Amino acid sequence: MIVGSRSFYLKDGRCAVIRSPGKEDIPGILAWLRKTAEETEFIMRYPEECTDTPEDEQRLITQINDSERDVMLICAVNGVIAGNCLLKCGRRIKDRHRASVSIAILHEFWDQGIGTRLFQELIRIAAEDPYVLQMELEFVEGNERARHLYEKMGFRLVGVHPDAIRLKDGSMRNEYLMIRKSDC
Repeated sequence: MIVGSRSFYLKDGRCAVIRSPGKEDIPGILAWLRKTAEETEFIMRYPEECTDTPEDEQRLITQINDSERDVMLICAVNGVIAGNCLLKCGRRIKDRHRASVSIAILHEFWDQGIGTRLFQELIRIAAEDPYVLQMELEFVEGNERARHLYEKMGFRLVGVHPDAIRLKDGSMRNEYLMIRKSDC
C-alpha cells in the first residue's frame, strides 16, 4: 500500500515528512538499517547482519507498496531517513485479524515525536482495514523507552518469551509481546 506524504514539525521545529518509500530512498534506507543496528542492542540485528543489497530492498519496497494491506512508512528529515516502520497483516482467514508492527528511529532523532507520529499513521491505516482487530509487536527486555511509547499508543503487555534474545556476550534477554485491540 502506498501512503502519500504527510508533513509535520518535530519538537525542535524541523519539518519532517512521513510517506511510503520509493526507489530513490533505497540508499538512505540501507544506511538507516545499518546505523540503527549500530546504535542499540534492542534492534533485532547486528550491523554485520545488514547485508541487503539495493536489489533486495527494491524487491521488498515493491512487494509492500503493491500490497493491499501491508505498509512501510519512512520519516525523512532534511533528506535523511530518521525513522521507518512496517505494518504487516495476516494473510489467512485464521490470522488476517492480526497486524504485526515494527519500528525504529535513529538515535539523533529520539524525543522529537517521530515514533508517535509513525504510530498514529499505522493505527489509522489499521483502523481502515476491515479485517484488522489487533496490532502486535515485540520489544526486548530493558527497552523502556520503546515500552513507554507503545503503552502511550494503547498497547498492553500480554506475554513474554523468556531468554528469546542472546547477545554476542552470551547474555540473555526476554522478549515481551504487546497487543493493541482495535477498540482502543
